[in-house]
Amino acid sequence: MTVTTDLTNHFLIAMPSLADPNFSRTVTYVCEHTEEGAMGIVINRMTDLQLADILDQMDIEDIRPEAAEIPIYNGGPVQGERGFVLHAGEQRWDSTLPIADGISITTSRDILEAMAHGEGPDEFMLALGYAGWMASQLETELADNAWLSGPADKQILFSTPSTDRWQAAASLLGVDMNLLSGSVGHA
Repeated sequence: MTVTTDLTNHFLIAMPSLADPNFSRTVTYVCEHTEEGAMGIVINRMTDLQLADILDQMDIEDIRPEAAEIPIYNGGPVQGERGFVLHAGEQRWDSTLPIADGISITTSRDILEAMAHGEGPDEFMLALGYAGWMASQLETELADNAWLSGPADKQILFSTPSTDRWQAAASLLGVDMNLLSGSVGHA
């Protein structure tokens, strides 16, 4: 199966029937989607960690108090120790990959140092780990109705409370997740 639609800069919204505990009731922001596979960040699963915990492990000092309390999300089950910063704006750091107009992902230490000192991006979210799909895997899951997909929205990505993102992303498509059954059937 080949990639017919590039889902980069789209949301994957878990259908109620998706039972995988890593993805049940999640919204994943797709950062890259090619014939080789796909990579995304789950945007609505907060951890108990805050930025101060990460900065402490990295020996980054002189942390502004407001930076210390920034929440960390569980970005997915792959490489859970690796950090990702999804952010808006045109600013670039050592390891920044532009995703779409005004949205990038950065994995380098310098963005965390900037954030600790109040000099980072204005709109962002931090995650540990990511979601990954091998070639054709995501297309198969979409065909099996595990996900809804639709264009991403910066407001949901950076401003909507994490507990509201699943329904908010579905609402962009005119879907009320509360009205969908968790049962799967085929006609």
